[in-house]
Formats: sequence, C-alpha cells, structure tokens
Amino acid sequence: AEVYEEIFPFVWRTVRRLGVDASAHEDVCQEVFVVVHRRLPEFRGRSSLKTWVFGIVVNVVQTHRRSLRRKSPAHRGTGETVDPELLAGPSDLSPDEAMTRAEAARVAHDLLASLDEEKRVVLLLAELEEMPATEIAQGIGVNINTVYARLRAARQAFSDAVRRHHARIRGGRDG
Repeated sequence: AEVYEEIFPFVWRTVRRLGVDASAHEDVCQEVFVVVHRRLPEFRGRSSLKTWVFGIVVNVVQTHRRSLRRKSPAHRGTGETVDPELLAGPSDLSPDEAMTRAEAARVAHDLLASLDEEKRVVLLLAELEEMPATEIAQGIGVNINTVYARLRAARQAFSDAVRRHHARIRGGRDG
C-alpha cells in the first residue's frame, strides 16, 4: 500500500503523458500496479523505485498499444499523444490568459505528438518529470549516451516543429 501511495501520481501522470486514451487510464494504471506487485520482490534498489516503475509503465503502455492495434485497424499507425491539459499549467488565470495558455498547450501537444515514441518518451521524462539522464537510461533500458542522443534529437525535432508552426502562422496572416 505504501508503494502504491508513493508512486501512483507518477504512474498516472506518466500514463497520461505517454498518450494513453483517457478511457483506458485506469486499466493501464491497474495493470502497471499488478506488474509492480508481482515483480516487487525482484526490485534490488540499484535504481530509484520511480525509475524501476517507469520501465514497467513504458512496457505496459507499449503492450496496451499493440493490443489496440491488433483489435482495431482504426488504431493502426496512430502515435501516442500527450495530454494538453497536463501542459496547460495553473487555472487561476483570466479568461483571455486561460484561452491563450490552452491554445499554447494544444500546439505543444500536437508538436510533441509529432515526435517518434523514443524521442517523445525521453523528452517528456527529462523536461516534464525532470528525471536525470541516468535514471531515464535505467528506466528504458538503454545506454546513457543513447538517452543524450535521443534527447538532443528530440529537442532539435521539437524546435524544428515550432519553427514550422510559426512559419505557417505567419504565412496564414500574410496570405
């Protein structure tokens, strides 16, 4: 019960940030905790509990996606998405500020969704969860240099996507 209380918010956030549809959040989180409970005796403390659980979350989310693709052709080729609500920030804003913030969150959501899964996972963990590269590497089972390379590529791809978005906006106003 203590492990559950300690990591539930992280699991819930991570499942949402990895783009699991809202209707499946509870099922996916439950599956994560079933796996955590089953594998907890194997946890040796070589990494933080959060890092260890993150690896489980990624595996469960990937299994969930494969299952969706097998069950429904409509899910084939669809990438994960990122919940814009998680990017929007505080809600104690004026209506205009809230609308501007919501639009920025929607754009960030779309731009993040355009990244491939490997880059998106590393970028979300490094930037939104503020997880150190060593923990990300342990969590996703890759070399730390791979994490740095993916993070650099993700930041560049995100930056390029932002530039393209701004160019489209400017082009739309001029034309």
